[in-house]
Amino acid sequence: MQEVLVKSIGYLPKFDSPKAMLVWLYKVAKNRCLMNRRRSKFAPKEELSLDQLMPDRKELEQLSADDNINPEMFAIRSEEVGRLRDAIQRLPPQYRIVLVLRDMEGLTDDEVAEITGLRPGTVRVRLHRARLFVRKELMKAWKPRRAKVSRATRSQTVPTSQPGPARCKAMFAELSDYLDEQLDDSLCEELEKHLDGCAPCKVFLASLEATIAECRKSPSESPAGQKTDRLRRELTQNYRRTVAALAAKS
Repeated sequence: MQEVLVKSIGYLPKFDSPKAMLVWLYKVAKNRCLMNRRRSKFAPKEELSLDQLMPDRKELEQLSADDNINPEMFAIRSEEVGRLRDAIQRLPPQYRIVLVLRDMEGLTDDEVAEITGLRPGTVRVRLHRARLFVRKELMKAWKPRRAKVSRATRSQTVPTSQPGPARCKAMFAELSDYLDEQLDDSLCEELEKHLDGCAPCKVFLASLEATIAECRKSPSESPAGQKTDRLRRELTQNYRRTVAALAAKS
């Protein structure tokens, strides 16, 4: 961190906005970390597949056991926030950096692409799979309010007339774009029609939406996050003063 900050001093006058400076600093920090790790770019990386992140029928039945499903049902209590951090830490690095920059730091897809060197489309794919991974990890400890589900209730919750698994899988692949309002109108309409007739997919969407919301608010809610926010504000103020001083000398 010190090396990155020292290296940045000479470049400060080139930045017109704090956001541009933020993106550049992340990019330099990433390169510095890669140099320190001295890992070959050809080294194998763990890849997350959509299939392994999909819920099985048992999980969907458990989720669908409760009425009035909404994202608030899956919210993490303050004393459980450590579970979210642990889930994020278990992400493969190439997925973790995208999730942290996009959902926790609030950068755009293009800014994350510039930092990571990925194409924006690849950023979207990795972001979605990272979100699905974290959701799956968090759901391992989630307990529905109804511990037992009768056979009659189960048949109502997961109707036999619901769309087939292949169709559901296609919908799961689009959920992040849907929640981020990046789905075109025709696909959006098609997905919403599917959700209206598929209770398991609707429940899954609520749990994914809650996961994204928890990631976005986590840094500001935890004590460490509050310290980080304060440090970021102080550094930004100091940087602005330094930029002004360098501009005045030139």
